[in-house]
Amino acid sequence: MTKSRWALVTIGVLLVAVGCTGQAGFFAGTEPADLGVRDGRLKAPSNTDNSVTSQAALFPDSPQREAAAIAPLALRGSGLATIARIAAIVEGTDGAKLIRSGPDYLYAQYTSRVMRFVDDVEFWYDPQTQVVQVRSASRLGKSDLGVNRRRIESIRTALAARP
Repeated sequence: MTKSRWALVTIGVLLVAVGCTGQAGFFAGTEPADLGVRDGRLKAPSNTDNSVTSQAALFPDSPQREAAAIAPLALRGSGLATIARIAAIVEGTDGAKLIRSGPDYLYAQYTSRVMRFVDDVEFWYDPQTQVVQVRSASRLGKSDLGVNRRRIESIRTALAARP
């Protein structure tokens, strides 16, 4: 077997092994114990480039404060109606699972198809600012390649399109 053929076989075997590892759930990580609303805030952004939050400005010491900033979601009707609309959007999304749902707060987990990475996503109707605050963060890794930002923007678009 030539060196280049051997290298291709080795790469193929490694890709299959990594894929099987992901499918077995080894890349799911652990659900954070500190999610939810505390003192009018969702959890701070991650210290790495793999999260977004509409409350980034509330965490001036965060190294990712500027990179993690994203606009909150505008209300579509009342705050409670908006949360209900977001819940319907989440439930209709492949790979999404609604974990906790209340009248003003949602917590969902999004699992990637192949590698089975899990992202934690929160939505909170903030009655003081009259918006829905958001946070979306990967459990593992240093970068999400923009997945969390695209997810929130996709939800924003779907929310605006809903009657």
